[in-house]
Amino acid sequence: MIRLKFSIELNYEVFDAASDFIFNIHAAQTPCQTLVGEQLSINQPLRPEVYADPATGSRTMRVQAERGALSVRYAATVDIDHQRAAPDSLQEMPIWQLPHETLSYIYPSRYCQSDRLRKFANTEFGQLPHGYWRVKAIQDWVHARTTFLSGSSDASTSAIDTIVEQAGVCRDFAHLMIALCRALNIPARFVAGIDYGADPILGPTDFHAYVEVMLSGRWYIFDPSGVSPPMGLLRLGTGRDAADVSFATVFGAVGSSVPIVNIEAIVDAANGFTPPQPSADLLSTAAAS
Repeated sequence: MIRLKFSIELNYEVFDAASDFIFNIHAAQTPCQTLVGEQLSINQPLRPEVYADPATGSRTMRVQAERGALSVRYAATVDIDHQRAAPDSLQEMPIWQLPHETLSYIYPSRYCQSDRLRKFANTEFGQLPHGYWRVKAIQDWVHARTTFLSGSSDASTSAIDTIVEQAGVCRDFAHLMIALCRALNIPARFVAGIDYGADPILGPTDFHAYVEVMLSGRWYIFDPSGVSPPMGLLRLGTGRDAADVSFATVFGAVGSSVPIVNIEAIVDAANGFTPPQPSADLLSTAAAS
């Protein structure tokens, strides 16, 4: 069992008389990721509305802020009990066998133009044996061909752009892997979260993006950026791509500061809590489909 404790602080200056915000900073709740405790503080006297998506466990918060400084701080502790599977046991599924709720994850989306990559994906990966090892080959290809470089992309960068530029940050790695999987009719989706265990040389803790792929009826974790062990990934939101799960979507004239994100692993061997570490098994923290 993994226990992670994290906090997120967001600071804004609201210039309009009132501006709307949709936040995706709450810890998701799934059968594998259990909320131990959480605290939310907002400096303005607002009435936040929190909605939980029954399909993914993602929780979004909506507020309308008044003019002036807005500070939002969220902290939580979660327990993650990973479902494990041996890679050789996992298979791709034909479309007719896919759970209906997964079908949206085989279509193109804003940042994952899988329809434009079908020929390319089939040339590179179409002849490989189907199953986990083909998905692993896609992950390894993205990791090998793309340089992790802060500031090399922006909010408009798509999977196609990342192939051309051969550089990006975690969300770009994720978008490219998702697009290539979907181009081969393999359901893949985007997960926004926070990672524990990244090399400090990469800078302060930040939000992190990774991939889930449907194999043998369950969503399994893949991280083509390779910046941290999959066991150290904490889920906030799940969607088709980054457009669905931005940590903050703002409607109005607003200035912002850099988010302050912290995460730590609680190690308590006597109670079964161990630090995240590499695993030969494939891991899942999603609800079973």
